[in-house]
Amino acid sequence: VQLVESGGGCVHTGGSLNLSCAGFGFPFSDFAMKWYRQRLGMERELVAGISKTGSTLFGDSVEGRFAISRDNAKSTVFLQMNNLKPEDTAVYYCHARRGWSYGAEYWGKGILVTVSS
Repeated sequence: VQLVESGGGCVHTGGSLNLSCAGFGFPFSDFAMKWYRQRLGMERELVAGISKTGSTLFGDSVEGRFAISRDNAKSTVFLQMNNLKPEDTAVYYCHARRGWSYGAEYWGKGILVTVSS
């Protein structure tokens, strides 16, 4: 099983990035997909999630700025990040779990997003 993130990098405040996460080796369409992030010195936090039926959930700090979507045909989940702020600087992790909060789960290695002021 692999989750491979891409699309990170460095942007200025107010900029946008689109993260992608491709899943391999598991039935992608049967899994809920989430993005977490870990800021320096802080615990990992949920950024956004999308269920296998397409329901979405966002963390309070990104609501209205980020969007999550999935393409089951490509086994890929996306995180569109708009109006980025310096406090969005973090390592972003892709997560797959068979149920929303139960079952087998997998993590990507993480990808760095840096937002400069």
